[in-house]
Amino acid sequence: MNVIDNALKPYYSSESAIIYNEDCLELLSHIKENSIDMIFADPPYMLSNNGLTCQNGRMVNVNKGKWDASKGFEEDAKFHDTWITACRRALKPEGTIWISGTYHSIYHCGYLLQKNDFHILNDIAWFKPNASPNLSCRFFTASHETLLWARKDKKARHTFNYDEMKNGLFPEDKMKKENTQMRSVWSIPPPKNTEKQFGKHPTQKPVDLLLRIINASTNSGAVIFDPFNGSGTTGVAAALAGGRYYIGAETDAAFCELTVKRLQP
Repeated sequence: MNVIDNALKPYYSSESAIIYNEDCLELLSHIKENSIDMIFADPPYMLSNNGLTCQNGRMVNVNKGKWDASKGFEEDAKFHDTWITACRRALKPEGTIWISGTYHSIYHCGYLLQKNDFHILNDIAWFKPNASPNLSCRFFTASHETLLWARKDKKARHTFNYDEMKNGLFPEDKMKKENTQMRSVWSIPPPKNTEKQFGKHPTQKPVDLLLRIINASTNSGAVIFDPFNGSGTTGVAAALAGGRYYIGAETDAAFCELTVKRLQP
C-alpha cells in the first residue's frame, strides 16, 4: 500500500499490515496527505501519577510507564492537539477517527477535535461488565470508557455500515437487541485470555471492540491507522475483518514484537 514514503524502515511488513517502531508524529510526517480511511487512537490517559486501583482483588499501583504520566493540564492538551492535528492531515476528506479514553483525557480530545474542525458523529459509552471496584468508596465506580467518533469533513459522506450494525450478531454484547438499531452504549467484556497468550499491554482493548468499530466504519480496501499501536489489537481486528490494510506506530519495541506475534498466523 503506497501511502508512506520509504524514508522510514518498518519493524514488520506483510501484505496486509505494516508496523513501525516510531513515534506517531514522526510516522505521520511520512504518511501522504488524504490517504487514510480510518484512524483508531487510544492515546495515553495520563494516569500514571502514583495512584492506586484494584486488580484481581488486590490493591495495585496504576503507574503504567513514563508515556502515561501527566505533565500538567496545558502540556497534556498540547500533546493531544499535536497528534490530532497530524492525524487530520493524513485522513481522507470522508475519513473518520475514533478516540478512546476516560474522563481524564476524553474531554481534552473532544474539545480539540472540534477545534481542529472535525465533526463529531457519536460518543459511545463502552460499558465494562466487570469493572474494578472503587477503593476509596467516595465516588461512583468507573465502569465505562468513552469512544468519540468524528469525521474530517462535515460535508463528506463517511462510511457507516448501518445494516450490519443493526442486523448482525453480537453475542458478546448482552445490551444489543436483535434486528434493532445499534445504540450508543456497548457492553463488551475485557480482552479474553487467548488475546493475551503472547503477552499483554496495560491498556489493551478487546478484539470484539475494535472489530465492531472497523466493521461499522470501513469497507474492504480501507487503510486503517493506529497512532498508539500498543499490543496491536487494531491490527488483529483489521485482519479478522478482512480486506483492510493496517498501519501501526509504536515507540516500544517490545510491544512491536508482541504485535508481530499476534499478527502472524
